[in-house]
Amino acid sequence: MAFVGRVLVSGAAIWVATLLLPGMRLVGAETLPGQVGVVLLVGLLFGLVNAVVKPVVAVLSLPLYVLTLGLFHLVVNALMLLLTAWISEQTTLGLRVDGFGTAFVGALVVSVVSWLLSALTRRDRD
Repeated sequence: MAFVGRVLVSGAAIWVATLLLPGMRLVGAETLPGQVGVVLLVGLLFGLVNAVVKPVVAVLSLPLYVLTLGLFHLVVNALMLLLTAWISEQTTLGLRVDGFGTAFVGALVVSVVSWLLSALTRRDRD
């Protein structure tokens, strides 16, 4: 159930980023149910990229994390968003990102919205 929640949060965060940034867009569906499906598909793909690729990149770039006092994490998040867009570009459905600058700002938006949605939907664990 936690994985489904993360997919929903990631999809919603990416959807918000596409609303705020003109260089990011979701393509492939004209109807509302189709658009919801694309958002869920992109959220699932983004979650898989973050679960599989991001830890490897984080370990390999550990010296850059230390050197930049953790700010390189923002670059890694942008690269994961670009990778998600690249994978989804192989189909007619998915996320399109115009460049690294858009991906960088998009990753910031996705991070903030994901954090906010996670904080609002978190159950009290006490």
